[in-house]
Amino acid sequence: MSLHVDAAGGLLLEARQQPSPNCDERPAEVQPDLIVIHGISLPPGEFGGPWIDALFTNTLDPAAHPYFQDIHQLRVSSHLLIRRDGELVQYVPFHRRAWHAGVSSHCGRECCNDFSIGIELEGSDDLPYEPVQYQRLGAVIAALRAAYPSLAFGQIAGHSDIAPGRKTDPGPCFDWPRLYAALEEDGNVLA
Repeated sequence: MSLHVDAAGGLLLEARQQPSPNCDERPAEVQPDLIVIHGISLPPGEFGGPWIDALFTNTLDPAAHPYFQDIHQLRVSSHLLIRRDGELVQYVPFHRRAWHAGVSSHCGRECCNDFSIGIELEGSDDLPYEPVQYQRLGAVIAALRAAYPSLAFGQIAGHSDIAPGRKTDPGPCFDWPRLYAALEEDGNVLA
């Protein structure tokens, strides 16, 4: 599946747009050169429903589930979500800084939000992700690399790689070889 990114507007054309207020401008002259893969489910271990959208748009109802009482005041976002069924949801334009990485470091550089694009997969550490999610993720990365030269040979890391000890996602069930195979099928060069 071929996807398309409008580089000027920072939008994935095939994604449902759900704008998040939790973003800001990247530092001057900084272009994204890292893609960070996350895993998310709300409540933990449950899929579907409006809760991820609500978290990223600051509308999460703390009374809807006991877990939400601890997280409803977080101000976080990601650029993109790939749901279990393959639906693509975009929260933040790619040229802007989403608040997905938190305290983080990659290759000696701190504050990964400054130079990365965050992609959430609806899932959990202890369940396999769906085949369609890998297909969509590969296509998204191909589209991003085509639209943004800084990502053409950019690296890909898990949230756990940039925030070790603090984060575990996308988890041990994430199949990195499967992602790399999907990228090779799309003609992507791996960094």
